Amino acid sequence: MNIEIDTVKGFQDFLPPESTKRKAVVKIIEKYFELYGFAPIETTIVEFDELMRPDTLPSQQEDEAVSDRFRLKDKGGRNLGLRYEFTFQLQRILKQNPNLKMPFKRYQIGPVFRDEPVSANRFRQFTQCDADIIGNPDIEADAECLALANDTLKALGIESDIEINNRKLIQALIESVQITDSKPIMRELDKLDKIGEDMVKLNLKKYADSNQILTLFKLLEKPLDFFLDNAFDGSADLDNLIKKCKLYGFTPKLNPFLMRGLSYYTSSVFEIKVKDSKDSIGGGGRYDKSVGRYLNKEIPAVGISFGLERLCSLAKIKIEQTPKAILISFNQDKETIKLAQVLRKAGISCVTTFGKPGKQLEYANSLDIPYAIFIGEEEIAKKKFKLKEMSSGTEELLIDKQIIKKLSK
Repeated sequence: MNIEIDTVKGFQDFLPPESTKRKAVVKIIEKYFELYGFAPIETTIVEFDELMRPDTLPSQQEDEAVSDRFRLKDKGGRNLGLRYEFTFQLQRILKQNPNLKMPFKRYQIGPVFRDEPVSANRFRQFTQCDADIIGNPDIEADAECLALANDTLKALGIESDIEINNRKLIQALIESVQITDSKPIMRELDKLDKIGEDMVKLNLKKYADSNQILTLFKLLEKPLDFFLDNAFDGSADLDNLIKKCKLYGFTPKLNPFLMRGLSYYTSSVFEIKVKDSKDSIGGGGRYDKSVGRYLNKEIPAVGISFGLERLCSLAKIKIEQTPKAILISFNQDKETIKLAQVLRKAGISCVTTFGKPGKQLEYANSLDIPYAIFIGEEEIAKKKFKLKEMSSGTEELLIDKQIIKKLSK
């Protein structure tokens, strides 16, 4: 039987050096999530399909991510599925843990799955990095999520623009031009970056007349001061959010055309883009009508989310080389292992080798190992080891403490 040995379409493996960079990026993300007081949680990859149906969403309408979920059956005939995101799982977490202390600040980094068409930058398994504040209705929580995103991206060397909007403002603007059914209008406006203004306006004619569409677009291009002066719902929250963000040292940009997550966001919405670009890095917002569903009450919630793959493609960070050194033994196995353990206790990654030196140096070059340490009779007699910098070929005799100091830089 001929078996095609290949990766399943829409899935991918990560090998060094890409896997090393992914781990480094995750470390930075976790560092900032925890600096802001978020605690890690882990949730199941498999859920009951009933928990993922569209009627679990506040709008009770089909969401693209929900419709693209992977569906399974176990041997007991139960309808199951793979998680398509983390946020909906908070409904179950809160139902099962009703005594969680609020505000509950959690973060989660892990794979999610969507059975959707595959493209160059779209996969069926990808890694999400989420941080959420549950139980805090104040705008300070929204600002904290944005500040967390801003600091994290700076640490990753990614220049970004943070855009904000408010679902209440969008609703108020649509109602002000006498359009009663706002959902299809929002859905079409959400396509602006993908299909352009002319096509959006053409699609909007299914739901509104030309004067309404023209007036709505004119309104959407107004500055925040106009919305404040005319007391549009949501404008005061936006103004307050911008002021809070300035306390953190950055200023988000108002984008009245920003929609996002029509199925669950209730007020604030965020989009983070590559600076001076339309390319999205992440996003989030406030979803006050979701997580308390199974407790039959409204629980305020706000969060931010990034795709790890996107962050890794943009991150400009220095990657710690692993291993840092290769130890080459000239029939001095005991001393070689002893030195390796000393280096590892000092936090220096190294590998030990006991074969022909030429082959070991070739191996070191293939892995870009920056240093080689030679352990032979001559070195043992001098109680020093020969350290070779692979890039320059420079060699020097050093005691173990000197090696540790040099390799720790």
